[in-house]
Amino acid sequence: MSNDPLLQPFQLKHLTLRNRIIMTSHEPAYPEDGMPKERYRAYHVERARGGVAMTMTAGSAAVSKDSPPVFNNLLVYKDEVVPWMKDLTDAVHEHGAAVMIQLTHLGRRTRWDKEFWLPVVSPSHHREPAHRAFPKKLEDWDIERIIKDYADAAERMKVGGMDGIELQAYGHLMDQFWSPLTNELDGSYGGPLDNRLRFAFDVLREIRKRVGPDFIVGVRYSGDEMLEGGLTSKDGLEISKRLKDSGLVDFLNVIRGHIDTDAGLTDVIPIQGMANSPHLDFAGEIRAATNFPTFHAAKIPDMATARHAIASGKLDMVGMTRAHMTDPHIVRKIIEKREDDIRPCVGANYCLDRIYQGGAAYCIHNAATGRESTMPHEIAGAEVRRKVVIVGAGPAGMEAARVAAERGHEVVVFEAANDPGGQIRLTAQSPRRKEMLSIIDWRMAQCEKRGVVFHFNTLADPGTVREEKPDVVIIATGGLPHTEVLGQGNELVVSSWDIISGDVKPGSNVLVFDDAGDHAGLQAAEFLANAGAKVEIMTPDRSFAPEVMAMNLVPYMRSLQKLDVTFTVTYRLAAVEKDGNQLIAHVGSDYGGVARQRTLDQVVINHGTIPLDELYFELKPLSTNLGELSHEQLIAGVAQSVVRNSQGEFQLFRIGDAVSARNTHAAIYDALRLLRTV
Repeated sequence: MSNDPLLQPFQLKHLTLRNRIIMTSHEPAYPEDGMPKERYRAYHVERARGGVAMTMTAGSAAVSKDSPPVFNNLLVYKDEVVPWMKDLTDAVHEHGAAVMIQLTHLGRRTRWDKEFWLPVVSPSHHREPAHRAFPKKLEDWDIERIIKDYADAAERMKVGGMDGIELQAYGHLMDQFWSPLTNELDGSYGGPLDNRLRFAFDVLREIRKRVGPDFIVGVRYSGDEMLEGGLTSKDGLEISKRLKDSGLVDFLNVIRGHIDTDAGLTDVIPIQGMANSPHLDFAGEIRAATNFPTFHAAKIPDMATARHAIASGKLDMVGMTRAHMTDPHIVRKIIEKREDDIRPCVGANYCLDRIYQGGAAYCIHNAATGRESTMPHEIAGAEVRRKVVIVGAGPAGMEAARVAAERGHEVVVFEAANDPGGQIRLTAQSPRRKEMLSIIDWRMAQCEKRGVVFHFNTLADPGTVREEKPDVVIIATGGLPHTEVLGQGNELVVSSWDIISGDVKPGSNVLVFDDAGDHAGLQAAEFLANAGAKVEIMTPDRSFAPEVMAMNLVPYMRSLQKLDVTFTVTYRLAAVEKDGNQLIAHVGSDYGGVARQRTLDQVVINHGTIPLDELYFELKPLSTNLGELSHEQLIAGVAQSVVRNSQGEFQLFRIGDAVSARNTHAAIYDALRLLRTV
C-alpha cells in the first residue's frame, strides 16, 4: 500500500473508489445526436485506463425538452440514450474506474431558438446575461413535469449501469429556485429559503422513489454566489447541512461563485494568470461543518495542491478535470513515480472556450484529447529507425521532436534563437500568460530524456540540413508578422510583436488595428496602456478579438477597461500618412460610406503572420516528395508515401505557422498526426 494521500481508496456508500482523484462532470461536446457514441466513450475510457478513480460524464445532460443544450450536450430525456450509456459504463468499468453522470435542467441558462423552439423557463422573467433568453415564469404544471423528467432521466442512468448521478444546481434551474435573485414565485416554491429549496428536495425525493436507496446521488452547487442579494456563504452552509440531513444525498460537490456572466464563470473556473485552487479552503469549510463526503474542483492542476487537499481533510475527492484533459494518465504516472512526465495543464482554457466557439473541446497542447479514436496519447515505436531533422523549436517543432523521439528516431533540431519556444516565448511576455512556457518546458524535458540533439543560435540553411544526411526534414520555422495590409503607409506602422517584445518603444497616442483577432492584439494594447499610452483598438469585425474567446477575454477586459482603452468595431484602417512628427490614420468601413481620420503618434498592426518558408522552398527540389503532403494519408493516419522525385535525398514537410497562420493547438496537431507515422 502506498502512503501517498492521493492513492488511498475512498468508500462512498457501497462504492469503493480506488484513489482520491476524479474528473468532475463536464461536457466536452463530443456527443453525436445527443448520444455518447464512440468518440465520447473513447475519451472517458482513456481516463479510466490512466487510473482515475472516477470519471463524471456530461456536464449538463438535459433532462427535459425545454432545456435545450447551448452546445452539444447529452440528451438524457431520450430512452435511446440507455444502450449507449451501458456501452460507456461497461467500458469504463473494465478499466477499474467508477463512472457517474450529471443531470440538469438549464432553466434560463439556454436559448429558446434551439431544438424544439420551446420557451425557456425559470422562477422569474429575469434574463441570464450569458445566453440572453427572456424566460417564462414557471407554472405549477411546469414544475410537476420537470420533477418527473428528472426522475425519468435518473432511472435511465441506473438502467444504463451508471454508478450514480449528480444533480447540477449552480446557475441552472435548481439554483434559480434557490437564489433570491432569480426566484420571484409566489406560494410554496417562492419566498423564504424553505420554499426556495422545495423544488430541489421534491426532485430528490422523486428520484429516490425511482432508483432506490442504494443508488448514489449527489449535488453540485454553489455554497456562496458572491453576488449582492444572492446566496451567501451562510446560506450555503445551511443548504449543505440540509442536503446532508435529508438522507437523500450521498455527496456534496461544492463550488463558489456564479456563472451567469463570462466574468462570473471565469472566477468559478479560473484560467491561467489567476490563482490556483482559489475556492479550496471554502470547500474545506463545508467539509468541516458537515462531516460529509465532499468533492471540489477549481484550478487544482498540480499534485502538491491535490495532496494537500486530501491530506488536510479539506476534501474527500479532488477534481482534476482540465488536468486530465491535458494528461489522461496522471494517476498511472504517480503510481509509477513518474510525476515529472505528467503533461502540465497550463490553464489556457482553450478546452472550455472552444466548446462555445468551435463546437468541441480540445486541449491546447494535447492534440490527442477528443481524438482518442484516431490519435494516440502514447506513441508507438517505429519499425525502422530513421534520422529526422527539424528546423524550428516553437510548439510545432518541439512536438515534432518529441513524437519522433518517442518513435525511436534519431532527432536533430536547429533553432535560430537562444531558447526553444517560438511565439510562445512572445506570448509569455505577459505575466498573466507565463504558464504557457510549460508547453515548451515539458517537451524540452521529454526530448532531453530521449536524446534529442538541439543546436540553438543556428540559422539553418540547405547545407546545414544536408550535412546531417536526414531521412526526413520537418520545417517548423513559424512565421513573421504581416503588416503590409494598408493601401498607403505600410512603412509607418509597427507590429504587435514589436510592442510585446519591447523592440519598439510605446507611443503616447496609439491605434491598434487588429483584424487577426487573436491574443497578440490585446497583449500589445495592454503593454501600451500599461506604459501610459492612450490606446484605441479598432477592428473591421462585428466584435473584437474573436479568436481569444469568452473566458480568456475576461482578464484582458478587467485590465484594459481600467486603463481606459477604447474599443471600436466595424471600422477598417485604410491608410497611414506622415504629418510632421504625427501620423494621420485614414479610416473607412467595409459597410461603405465612411471616411474618417485619426491623428496619432503610433499605429500598431495585428494581422497574423506570413510563413517563414524560404528554407522550405530551397530544400523542396532536393526532396523525394517535393514537399507534397497527402491529405488522405494524413487524415487516415498512415505513413506518407508520396514520391515525386526518385533522386531526392529526404522526405520534406512543413508544419505549423510555416504553412499558414493558425494557433498553438493547430501547430501541435500538425506535428502529432504527421510524425506519429514517420
